[in-house]
Amino acid sequence: MAKKEDLVFNTNEDVNKLLVTDLNKKLEKVYLGGGKKRIEKHHSKGKLTARERIDYLLDKDANRIEIGAFAGDEMYEEHGGCPSGGVVGVMGYVSGKQCLVVANDATVKAGAWFPITGKKNLRFQEIAIENKLPIIYLVDSAGVFLPMQDEIFPDKEHFGRIFRNNAIMSSMGITQISAIMGSCVAGGAYLPIMSDEAMIVDKTGSIFLAGSYLVKAAIGESVDNETLGGATTHCEISGVTDYKCKDDKDCLDRIKNIMGKIGESNKAGFNRIKSQKPQLDENEIYGILPDAREKPYDVKDIILRLVDDSEFEEYKEEYGKTIVCGYARVDGWSVGIVANQRKVVKSKKGEMQFGGVIYSDSADKSARFIMNCNQKKIPLVFLQDVSGFMVGSRSEHGGIIKDGAKMVSAQANSVVPKFTIIIGNSYGAGNYAMCGKAYDPRLIVAWPSAQLAVMSGAAAAKTLLQIEVASLKAKGEEITEEREKELYSNIKNRYDKQISPYYAAARLWTDAIIDPIDTRKWISMGIEAANHAPIEKPYNVGVIQT
Repeated sequence: MAKKEDLVFNTNEDVNKLLVTDLNKKLEKVYLGGGKKRIEKHHSKGKLTARERIDYLLDKDANRIEIGAFAGDEMYEEHGGCPSGGVVGVMGYVSGKQCLVVANDATVKAGAWFPITGKKNLRFQEIAIENKLPIIYLVDSAGVFLPMQDEIFPDKEHFGRIFRNNAIMSSMGITQISAIMGSCVAGGAYLPIMSDEAMIVDKTGSIFLAGSYLVKAAIGESVDNETLGGATTHCEISGVTDYKCKDDKDCLDRIKNIMGKIGESNKAGFNRIKSQKPQLDENEIYGILPDAREKPYDVKDIILRLVDDSEFEEYKEEYGKTIVCGYARVDGWSVGIVANQRKVVKSKKGEMQFGGVIYSDSADKSARFIMNCNQKKIPLVFLQDVSGFMVGSRSEHGGIIKDGAKMVSAQANSVVPKFTIIIGNSYGAGNYAMCGKAYDPRLIVAWPSAQLAVMSGAAAAKTLLQIEVASLKAKGEEITEEREKELYSNIKNRYDKQISPYYAAARLWTDAIIDPIDTRKWISMGIEAANHAPIEKPYNVGVIQT
């Protein structure tokens, strides 16, 4: 294990801290939403911004995590961009109750829904449904962004799915509270009214199926928006809303009062004792994680700085060494950890195995361990730094596909909650086996050092280069060495952008990019959320070839 005074440790530390600094700078920009001028305009109307509303609503000095902050990053630039997808979502506590708060950011295109906005809102509802968590909607939106309506309106996972989920959550007994704090128009009007309770802010909140201009065009009636769908109309005449609030803070205070009166739900019963900090310094993670992804390190050095009291009970320590499995606690919660081992190790037969690669023995061990955690009702934490499964005749003859399928099946059918942390590489089928987004982790986050792709940038660029060169030669073009280098550079630069953690976070392939030091908080809050939802089905992996 590297020491603080080692040159390698210091180099690693510098590189990883710079990545975190870059992350924080990007977040500062994201937090401005539509920019300072639009924020000032928002304030001039007597309204708080989406983030200010959430900050006022959530309990002070309590943990909170923001989900999807980078949604829409560098997307829709032809339309002026869409920071955070035009909607802010945080898991936190209101009057001591853990919940999700989702707020339209009206400084971004008046809170209009882009395709990524719909995907992000559906992700919040998915989290609420999986964990039976209360969800609070702070509505301030102009509705669907019309220039892209074909990508947000008609499909199964588009805008309409939101209201379907409102109904499903209500039938499940999941609390939904809505506050109409600005515009709420057309189909979007159904979201707050399909919630359990809805409140509206006087003079700034409005809700209607069609605004005054459309009403005039459609039926010739002249009416102002306040008369059409303001607070007085819906609290005194239509009865559509339940509470009339004088301003944003009054509205948010009412939500706090309601949340403070909600009764306790049944729990899943995950094991938790008093939390202990790791004995080993968490900040040393920056110096342990290599400055280049091809360099080895011992993942157990990372684990011991993430778990309570730095205690880790390793499972099958001498078998299947390219994956480390074992029991630990995170913030008092019992967890089972499955982590890719990046250092070169010896197999049970004395053969050298590459770090970060899944071999048959490590897949077999992981499958058994995952089954054990399900048997014992222990949540699973996956620490990904994986290059994929081992290839070649020896692996194929040894049944690598069968053993890999066993691991994937055991993991995919898991009934205990799963949480995925992408530390470094997340390539190919290794992403799937280690509980990538397609395998329903309750939360999935990446460190700034992460990369997600079918294969590494260098490997992909070489493969694509061969195809490109062959195509050009077939057209009669002569490829010089300089031209080949130019082609390789262009291909690799394009591919490297796509494997960036920010590219993944922009598309919600991950829920967040986080400082490694925040990993314990994310896992702990995730398990606490999952504990609201009792396990309702038995663990059954189906058919597995042994």
